[in-house]
Amino acid sequence: MFPNSFMFGASLSGFQFEMGNPSDPSELDTQTDWFVWVRDLENLLNGIVSGDLPESGAGYWKSYEKIHQLAVDFGMDTLRIGIEWSRIFPSSTREIPFGEGMLEKLDSIANKDAVEHYRKIMEDMKSKGLKVFVNLNHFTLPLWLHDPLAVRKGKPTDKLGWVSDDAPVEFAKYAEYIAWKFGDIVDYWSSMNEPHVVAQLGYFQILAGFPPSYFNPEWYIKSLRNEATAHNLTYDAIKRHTDKPVGVIYSFTWYDTLKPNNSEIFENAMWLANWNFMDQVKDKVDYIGVNYYTRAMIDKLPKPIEIQDFELNWYVVRGYGYACQEGGFALSGRPASEFGWEIYPEGLYYLLKAIYERYNKPLIVTENGIADQNDKYRAQVLISHLYAVEKAMNEGVDVRGYLHWSIVDNYEWAKGYSKRFGLAYTDFEKKLYIPRPSMYVFREIAKTRSIDQFKGYDPYGLMKF
Repeated sequence: MFPNSFMFGASLSGFQFEMGNPSDPSELDTQTDWFVWVRDLENLLNGIVSGDLPESGAGYWKSYEKIHQLAVDFGMDTLRIGIEWSRIFPSSTREIPFGEGMLEKLDSIANKDAVEHYRKIMEDMKSKGLKVFVNLNHFTLPLWLHDPLAVRKGKPTDKLGWVSDDAPVEFAKYAEYIAWKFGDIVDYWSSMNEPHVVAQLGYFQILAGFPPSYFNPEWYIKSLRNEATAHNLTYDAIKRHTDKPVGVIYSFTWYDTLKPNNSEIFENAMWLANWNFMDQVKDKVDYIGVNYYTRAMIDKLPKPIEIQDFELNWYVVRGYGYACQEGGFALSGRPASEFGWEIYPEGLYYLLKAIYERYNKPLIVTENGIADQNDKYRAQVLISHLYAVEKAMNEGVDVRGYLHWSIVDNYEWAKGYSKRFGLAYTDFEKKLYIPRPSMYVFREIAKTRSIDQFKGYDPYGLMKF
């Protein structure tokens, strides 16, 4: 059983959900790196991006009341939303010094219409009894801070995104401004979502389609460090205006080794992918947001790769975890999502235990879900992963909530609209949100605060751990 205080809800972001009408300038967010990135001709011709455009999306900016009501109708008490930095500050804040008098100066250049609209969104959430969980950054950066096309082409620019030396301070300015404006209404704060993904896919695994797709391992390390610095500055900035919990949301991966008990590569992988960033911010978090989708299977490299002051001694084995055939089966015999991600709920259980043991902070599962257009596996993903959460809680891990990704279908970055994660099917043209069968399962679990009634349905043996 989940206690009455346990949060059941969903997570959304800004860029992936907000836009929905290409002909309405008031809802377009044109001053962000991703808006430019997904319509770049070179990216389109080379298949780096899908060709789908974010302004044809779910339309949360205008239809937020419908989506909030959907959340309430299906048993949710919390929604995690995003604020877009580029909406609030479409032009540079670099000329405004950090410190006394900063907030008033920032207020003079902020987009007041966007500020007021985000408040309306939050007020509607409150009026419907939903907790307001705000994340300040989900991958996107303002164009005045990041010009991904210039970076990719090696053109001289001071717009290097998280590689810019002043990026942490600029982010902290924005964060403090938002805390000043919304400290009275927000229940949970997160500085950023999945910082490691931005660094890794931007500068290391560059075929994923993330800006700037510029291979530079040193920049990968620097961007991650700058994001950690930005979080630490942001924690203090937000705390100047509220005593509500402030944390960070991280995409954790569990690692299994192809040969049993290979602790050398296991420890190396866990440190690089999980602990490296978290160790840098562990003293500035009131909770840790845990995003989890699947595991990775690894084996030892014949010769380690050295990157600055650390060593990479493993590689990912295909056929497991994130490296499966789309819509097929992993080599373990388990189904894989339409993204090619193996369903592996025990990885969440192992991670919750490991994260809590290392940091001793409250945990919130802030993302978990599956790309599953036909809703074939989503109910089993819900049941099995909540089983993993409950098992960890029964063994003493302090988990405060479960937020599914997501409530409606979204714009899945470089993949566009081809990957559907919503509990509700989204008709993007008509802005209709139609509950899938799994959404009724979610509601039943949230209502009874238990998965017991569903445990007997486990056709793929996902709960045998």
